[in-house]
Amino acid sequence: MSLDVSHTRTFVKVPVAVTEVSFGAAPIGNRFSAMSEDFAQTLIGHAWESGIRYFDTAPMYGNGLSEHRLGHFLLQHERNDFVLSTKVGRTLHPAARGSFEAWPWVEPPPMRAEFDYSRDAAKRQIHESLHRIMTDRIDIAFLHDVDSFIHGADYEDRMVESLEGAVPAMIAMREEGVIRAVGAALNEASALRRIVEQSDIDCLLVAGRYTLLDHSLAKEFMTTCSERGIAVIAGGVFNTGILASDSGRFNYGEPSAEIVVEVDRIKRRCAEFSVSLAAAAIQFSAAHPAVVSVCLGASSVAQQQQNFISAAEVIPADFWTALRADGVIQDWAPTPA
Repeated sequence: MSLDVSHTRTFVKVPVAVTEVSFGAAPIGNRFSAMSEDFAQTLIGHAWESGIRYFDTAPMYGNGLSEHRLGHFLLQHERNDFVLSTKVGRTLHPAARGSFEAWPWVEPPPMRAEFDYSRDAAKRQIHESLHRIMTDRIDIAFLHDVDSFIHGADYEDRMVESLEGAVPAMIAMREEGVIRAVGAALNEASALRRIVEQSDIDCLLVAGRYTLLDHSLAKEFMTTCSERGIAVIAGGVFNTGILASDSGRFNYGEPSAEIVVEVDRIKRRCAEFSVSLAAAAIQFSAAHPAVVSVCLGASSVAQQQQNFISAAEVIPADFWTALRADGVIQDWAPTPA
């Protein structure tokens, strides 16, 4: 089931339609390397010309830089012609460069990010994003990074703060029409399950937890999403590089020996069936009935174009059968038709 980057899929619970492939705006926030303003605008423009109409950003991405750059481009287009998502959980404060931890953002604006998932903070963060992006509404607002990977020992307090503060605030703003859909963008299966079970959300942005290489813990929350009509945007489908290139990075770190063996097994099947590794990664994540879009980020026009080619690549059905026989794909996980 190859993807058409301009084709749309519609949420079940709210009338939001997103393109099957979406623009992940972390790279234009200078993630890992600096990007010029002209280059950033060219990258967004290439996505637009290719048919992308769903753009995902966050205050975290470059401490506001991604929102600024994306808003600058989208200001040229009619508001009803695109879908925009951003995130809640970090408040930006003016601060001198060099006075705060910037990694992985290179040369960020003089703005320090501070976690705050309270009700008042969520409302303020949405309005500040509206100003940075220069728009009148946010189509999808995601609760961002409420998991133990980010918060460690403070995870439980942050989760409770979110469920009692930020999420109700976003739901109220949905009723007011300031945002159209409420979601959560998280990195851990346990946190994803908890949000789905304990809140009235419309969608999830699942970062790196529903991939060809890492979906063993996803069955429960993906099944629940299908049953409850919660739309899923699949992010991090390359697991930070290992499923797209020979970079060797897995979830921002060095892969274990077991992961290396698994990737080699996938690569052998790719060679056997003349399938690109990136195409297999993208199209597996898109095949689940709950998934409405695969969110892809790129640091160059060439890389972005290759992503679009991989999304549209035709993959033989026997390839998926072979991967399932190898144990790469869990028995419960659907594969492309």
